[in-house]
Amino acid sequence: MTIKMNQEILDITNQIIERSKITRAKYLAKIETESSQTVHRAGLSCGNLAHGFAACGKEDKASLRGIHHSDIAIVSAYNDMLSAHQPYEAYPAIIKAAVRDAGGVAQFAAGVPAMCDGVTQGQPGMDLSLMSRDVIAMSAAVGLSHNMFDGALMLGICDKIVPGLLIASMTFGHLPTVFIPAGPMPSGLPNKEKARVRQQYAKGEADETELLEAESASYHSAGTCTFFGTANSNQLVVEVMGLHLPGASFIAPNTQLREELTKAAARQATRLTQQSGNYMPIGKMVDERSIVNAIVALLATGGSTNLTMHIIAFAKAAGIIINFQDFNDLSEAVPLLTRIYPNGEADINQFQEAGGMALLFRELIDGGLVFEDVETICGRGLTRYTKKPVLENGELKWVDCVEKSLDDSIIATVDTPFKATGGLRVLKGNLGISVIKTSSLREGSFVIKAPAVVFEDQHELQTAFDAGELEKDFVAVIRFQGPKARGMPELHKLTPPLGVLQDKGYKVAMVTDGRMSGASGKVPAAIHLCPEALDGGLIAKVQTGDMILVDGETGELTLLVDEAELANRENAIFQVNGHHQGMGRELFGFMRRNLSTAETGACSLFDENNIDGNTL
Repeated sequence: MTIKMNQEILDITNQIIERSKITRAKYLAKIETESSQTVHRAGLSCGNLAHGFAACGKEDKASLRGIHHSDIAIVSAYNDMLSAHQPYEAYPAIIKAAVRDAGGVAQFAAGVPAMCDGVTQGQPGMDLSLMSRDVIAMSAAVGLSHNMFDGALMLGICDKIVPGLLIASMTFGHLPTVFIPAGPMPSGLPNKEKARVRQQYAKGEADETELLEAESASYHSAGTCTFFGTANSNQLVVEVMGLHLPGASFIAPNTQLREELTKAAARQATRLTQQSGNYMPIGKMVDERSIVNAIVALLATGGSTNLTMHIIAFAKAAGIIINFQDFNDLSEAVPLLTRIYPNGEADINQFQEAGGMALLFRELIDGGLVFEDVETICGRGLTRYTKKPVLENGELKWVDCVEKSLDDSIIATVDTPFKATGGLRVLKGNLGISVIKTSSLREGSFVIKAPAVVFEDQHELQTAFDAGELEKDFVAVIRFQGPKARGMPELHKLTPPLGVLQDKGYKVAMVTDGRMSGASGKVPAAIHLCPEALDGGLIAKVQTGDMILVDGETGELTLLVDEAELANRENAIFQVNGHHQGMGRELFGFMRRNLSTAETGACSLFDENNIDGNTL
């Protein structure tokens, strides 16, 4: 049966294709030049090659001497401090054995850094978080630069790691590339209960011992955090782009099914190389329609706002030009189909139990909301992703998913969605352009018109809250948090105090040139504001007491001050106050100064003034 594609999504996609015509053509020409009709190592000298396999065992060394066996790069974000990446410790050995059984060789090409926003939230190290994405991209590029490899396996999960690996993968777009997840931790303390204890602590009704107990009961095991923040949004996006095996995203770590999926992914990478006769490089596989599919799935599930910047950045690495307006327009065409915390009470494991990715794929395909006939690592067509992986007598198989949601409070249908539109809006006005996550907002909190209270550091707001100075309607303006000023740290620690005030009945909102967490959404927040204060954005002229309108219904973000008055005001001056020193921040000055705007991906790796070149 042929499904008719949603006309609005089709029109937006055609606009993106037309906008990207020049850059995409140059990109495809580049990866065609970098591809090889034989193994890539055939271009190395004998000395180069000898260095490349010197540490290999006898069998692998013999394979790498010839030109008929693929060499697959392993790039991993493993470390054993971060729960999401700890399971990757055992993956290289599993992968190497699986690739060897498939007739190839796998070599560990690079380890990339992986930091956790949950650990650095509200700490100086958070100022490095967004910039770590570009470091990850460059680190992976260094590993792949040896030109030994015919394909790649990317091991990463959390906030900036997957986007960084995607930027690197698109840069090495001539290589077939498969992403391998590790899966979520088992469900612990419900996310709603964790949020309640955080607010109790903010009000002084719970002490640090109680707070730590709650946090430890929530984050308690190896695997990804179970709320639908950036990490799990990453996994969803990667699977919808066809870079995971079907149903691989949310299978628990340290299970037999997880291990068999890892083996199968490793074998699949060898089937996509030039030597397999089924060559499918990632740069060709991921096209404009794949990117639109990723955005649609993100919006349909109310996923992380961080992906607005990340998708723009890795799409640009593939010569595809996306902007905030694309997210807004697609959100108007896409219904909200899931309720996963923070836009519901379920966690990612409960989403999986209700039907998970396979059921979501079916709804998106049957509703004409995604392009079904795109390329994936398993071949053309997303319909194969409507099946789920299972073990039958120890053998990995894919079977049909459930016909309808096993819990319609978690997964809805296109015909009866939770909301008619997606989880995101673009706000525009004299303050600039920003995004707001609407999927998690309560009824009655979409429109806030109130006096501004200006802060230039998130800790100033906490101090004012503790002093009882914020018992009123207001719009918190937190400026000089943008890419060039601070590296765009997340401001998630502001959610509990603002949530407390919201629960007391006050109308509160936030406007910032920084970020909120991918798990945010309870408090209306106009985030990623462009231009940022340090670039002369109007936010630099806002004064405490000025009226601001944040309208999540009409998409308006306006400073309600007379233009003549604004013309007479001077921009506030950024007070560095040590924010560029300590915890390694002094090493990142060159990168911070070169970060682009949030709407162009907040990336330091592209030449914004040479969009046609679109090069790293």
